[in-house]
Amino acid sequence: MPEPTSDEHDRRPGDDDGAAPPPRTGAAGSLPAAAPLTPRMLAGEILVVLALSLFASAAAAVISFVGSLTAPESLSEQTASLIGSQAAAERPWLDLSRQIASLVFAMAPVALVVYLLHRSRESARTIGFDLTRPGRDLLGGAALAALIGAGGLVVYLVSYQLGLSVTVAPSSLNDHWWAIPVLLLQAVKNGVLEEVIVVGYLLLRLEQLGWSPLRAILVGSLLRAVYHLYQGVGMFFGNLVMGLVFCWFYRRYGRVMPLVAAHSLIDIVAFIGSVYLVGHVDWLPGADSGG
Repeated sequence: MPEPTSDEHDRRPGDDDGAAPPPRTGAAGSLPAAAPLTPRMLAGEILVVLALSLFASAAAAVISFVGSLTAPESLSEQTASLIGSQAAAERPWLDLSRQIASLVFAMAPVALVVYLLHRSRESARTIGFDLTRPGRDLLGGAALAALIGAGGLVVYLVSYQLGLSVTVAPSSLNDHWWAIPVLLLQAVKNGVLEEVIVVGYLLLRLEQLGWSPLRAILVGSLLRAVYHLYQGVGMFFGNLVMGLVFCWFYRRYGRVMPLVAAHSLIDIVAFIGSVYLVGHVDWLPGADSGG
């Protein structure tokens, strides 16, 4: 009578003879295949990504706007600072350390999005977030920045005069040697974070959920407008239009990098311009408080 094999020795009474052995996940084994993305998993993924990125900004913007509306001063008499110092002026290295840390960790949701795209057998190139066409992306971004930036400035000035927007102070950093580099990095951070998540990632995932392109564009643009609501009613609608234009551009060309370039350039001009113009030109709100 043949001797039982080692598998037969290990098998216990009552075990299912037809059951496959459990998958091995050790160094010599292979990992189990990733589960396919279901609509429920996609919806959960979207909510997690947005909760870790821009939902907090949207909630803070709504609360800030309600606070501004209920304040005794009018909207135009109130100021919203976009980038401020995080330590006293006499502690520049502490301030710089906190600025750099906030910039680095602000990129975590973008890294998460890229990781999730790879998990679903896509990549950053799926949404055009790559450097394969730097010249064309920068040129298209510059054209968009000129169009949206000029229109946004007009909306801001008109809405401010109508009392529909607060005074926006793009930078209130203390005067240190690293202030301009930090402002440049903040501008690029805004461009990457917002355009990769609100346009590239969100439109891709919503359409994979079966949403129509128009519905996805409206939701993404509305989200952009909401997290800018702290700047007032005028800038809410200005950012809504910006979102619609950017989403149309992405749908037309399938690349998010021109939008990253455009957004970064708009913020660079706003941040750096505020340093040299606010307080020195009469037509720009906030001149009275400038240095």
